[in-house]
Amino acid sequence: MSSNNGLGAPATPARASNSLLLSKGVTRLEVTLKLTTAILALAAGVYTYLGVRELLNGSPTMVFFAAVIYSVAVSVGIYAFWIFLMQFMPHVVDRRGRGLMFGCMLLGSLMIVAMSSWLNASALAGAAAIQQHLAITVQNYTRDLDTANSNAIAAQGLLPDIQLASSRFAKLADAERAGSLTGTAGSGTVVQLLTQMSGQLDGLGQEVQASAKRVSALFEQGGKHLARMRELISDRGPISTRSDAFATESLALSGVIANLQQTSVAPAVKRAAASLSSGFIAPAAGGRTADLADRQTAVVGKVESSIAAQAASLADAADKILALPRVEPARFQTLSPAEAVLRYAGDFIPSWAGAISIDLMPAVLVLILCVVHAAIRREGLPAFSASDMTAGELVAALQMAREVEGARRVAPRETGNEVPVQERAADTATAADENVTPLSTARHTK
Repeated sequence: MSSNNGLGAPATPARASNSLLLSKGVTRLEVTLKLTTAILALAAGVYTYLGVRELLNGSPTMVFFAAVIYSVAVSVGIYAFWIFLMQFMPHVVDRRGRGLMFGCMLLGSLMIVAMSSWLNASALAGAAAIQQHLAITVQNYTRDLDTANSNAIAAQGLLPDIQLASSRFAKLADAERAGSLTGTAGSGTVVQLLTQMSGQLDGLGQEVQASAKRVSALFEQGGKHLARMRELISDRGPISTRSDAFATESLALSGVIANLQQTSVAPAVKRAAASLSSGFIAPAAGGRTADLADRQTAVVGKVESSIAAQAASLADAADKILALPRVEPARFQTLSPAEAVLRYAGDFIPSWAGAISIDLMPAVLVLILCVVHAAIRREGLPAFSASDMTAGELVAALQMAREVEGARRVAPRETGNEVPVQERAADTATAADENVTPLSTARHTK
């Protein structure tokens, strides 16, 4: 007569065979599970060592031992954590206990990511992350250099206006020598005034042209620093050495950008325009007759108005240039591989996935064990077999079987039912067997 195990329908031979196969498979793979977990923990420890070594400071010996101790602690912790879950989690069947076990697995996984996975990602992609940091910094410096150069050469746009005004005053002076303005030929007060204004504007134009040469030289120097920085990015040497050389080049380039901003002649143009209007002093008419003096005074007044208009135009143009936002050169910040991986984590998702998978791969094995043990229990295989029992467990099981059999025999008598004849005969035979002394035993006792 089949007995129900309390977990479902009685086990059929096919289901019992399947559960037996699953149980034997778990037993055979136990060593493989432990070996796989140990190898994954060792790999995590190695990459953790490579990652944490870049974060420590001190003598090489101290850094080596500190990194080794940390990586060994991580490996042992990861191995023990997953082995504990593999041993206990598949056998916790109640809902509350299973939920607590899943909570423990989630908490442990977060701790593993915090103490190991980000260092693994640093070891896998730290150099690439620093290279990306250098490349982004070069882009920022290139933008700043172009902006500073544009602001510096913006004043060159005033040069045509300055040269045009100087040429106009020079032509008026030449015309006055022929008497076109005052009606009297000669080089008098008006010619001297026009020639003086033309000379001042011509000198301002020459200063603007000289500034253009300085701006061009500085921009070329900055381009050389950028070229050197790009070479450091694409080089194959140690990333720490390249990063230090990159920092030196970035400092020199920041100085070039600052010089470019100081080379702009827009402030000088504004000052010159202000001096043209506010510093203008009308000369006294030097005509030999009163009529000529009056005509000279009238022409000087017109020249003063023209100079004021020209000065206002130059001042407005200079103000627009000065109103441009000042460039603040980007400052290069040296990063460790771990810091670079964290800052640019979104660009290194495959490396992060590999680093986390090394640490959390045993979680899949734990879930597989949970599914397999649940199938074994569902299909009716006992939790253990006789070959796995100790002598004490075997004696306890036999004692329990006798008690169950005795209770089964007493139950019909208490309910008034007669014990079947076959069972009474079997009991009588058993009692008789117990009272019979074997012949060999009797001979030894005599």
